[in-house]
This record gives sequence, structure tokens and C-alpha cells, in this order.
Amino acid sequence: MIAKWIIRNLAYQLDMNVTFAPKITTGKAGSGMHVHMRLMKGGESMMLDNGVLSNTARTAIAGLMELAPSITAFGNKNPTSYFRLVPHQEAPTNICWGDRNRSVLVRVPLGWAAGVDMCHKANPQQPAETPDTSMKQTFEMRSPDGSADIYQLLAGLCVACRYGFELSNALDIVEQTYVDVNIHDAAHSGKLSQLNQLPDSCVASADCLERQRKVYEAHGVFSSAMLDGIIAQLRAFNDTTLRKDIEAHPTDLKALVERYFHCG
Repeated sequence: MIAKWIIRNLAYQLDMNVTFAPKITTGKAGSGMHVHMRLMKGGESMMLDNGVLSNTARTAIAGLMELAPSITAFGNKNPTSYFRLVPHQEAPTNICWGDRNRSVLVRVPLGWAAGVDMCHKANPQQPAETPDTSMKQTFEMRSPDGSADIYQLLAGLCVACRYGFELSNALDIVEQTYVDVNIHDAAHSGKLSQLNQLPDSCVASADCLERQRKVYEAHGVFSSAMLDGIIAQLRAFNDTTLRKDIEAHPTDLKALVERYFHCG
């Protein structure tokens, strides 16, 4: 939020305008706001076990897989959000996770666990070191964008990770949703057909939140009144078929972008 404030003020001084809108044109990638997370206990990272992703981390990812449809209610707040979440444009569309994979919803960057000095590898003149980088291991949620309510989003992500530890079949869920291929490649259509999809509109996102709201209300994290307000706000956009209606009409999309230019 501080970065947005600084950038917008610098742009104003230069007589320019800045948008963090998730989509500003058809056929090109939009702007996301990925969130990197790590699990800590007693000051120690719980992300790795003998150099590989731990079952603790996998359990948290299972929670993200289960609540991913409703997390969009916090991280994707206006109709242009769902013009970004389309296939082949560097944004996730299906509920899955993986590593070194730009088509997944939750990505686990593996550089920190590779046992390789990445700085030296990229810059051979830099002296090689063997630092302990395990504390830097994260997993990355890739659906949110600049329209997000950051407070709701971070709370929602924490609820999802906690929920993973409440699931008796968490490790089965991560096994079923793991992908190590580009799911948008025609050769892997079979795997794609097994995966659930993210909502395609604000209205669909509201419906997902309505179905999963009890998880967010548990332990008093989200109040019932707050969730009612979020659901009503999203449904008011009335955009159930909007993406299909204007996706191939750049002029209409431009008007939509201008309407939600100053989001987030």
C-alpha cells in the first residue's frame, strides 16, 4: 500500500497517471499481486524437511487449494479481475499447485532449496558461497491482483492455511492437485479436466464465498456482517456473463478499464 501511494504521487508530479488494474487490454497479460508466504514456529522455518518441501507446508497448501474459490472474494474485487484470470496469459485459472510452473495457482519456488549458490551461478565472477537459505523458502499465491482489499486478503490466506491443518485428508488433496506440466498445453488436457476452476466473475466469487463462509467465520476471524457486505458488494457488479460478452470487444474493455482505473 505504501508502494502504491509513493508511485501514484510520483506519477502525479510528472503529470502522469498510474493504474494497478488487473487488466488493461485484451490478449496480453494483466497485473497481479502475488503473495509469498512461509510457515514459522519458534523462530524457525517449517517450510523444508531435509531439503524438500515439508508435509507441514503441503498441509497449508491443501487449505489454499480448498478455499481458493472464495479467496478471490478478497483478492479480486472488480470485474476486470476476471479478465486477467484466463488461460495462456500468465495468470492462474485452475486450482492446482506446483514448482517452477507458471500455469499453477500456488507456486513453490525451488531455488532456495536447490543447494546451489544462485548468485554465483548467474554471475560466475561472484565468489561462491554456501549460505543457509532455508529461511527464504516460500509458497506463492498467484490469483490476487491490485484490486484486493489487502487486509481481507491476508486474513483470508491465513484462514486457508489454518484450514489445511483441520483437514484429515490434506496430504491427499495436495497429491491430487499437484501438477508438473503446463496444464494449458493440449497434450495435458486430461490433467486439466481433473482440476477445479477459479470463479470467472465477481458474482461467481460471491457465490463461492457464500458456500465457504463458515470456514472464515470460525474462531471469529471474519464477522458474519463483514462477509454479508463483501458478498453484496461483489454481486452488485452483476457481471455473470460480462467476460464472455465483451472479451472480444477491445473498445468495451477499454471503457470497463477506465471505469475501474483507480482500483486498490
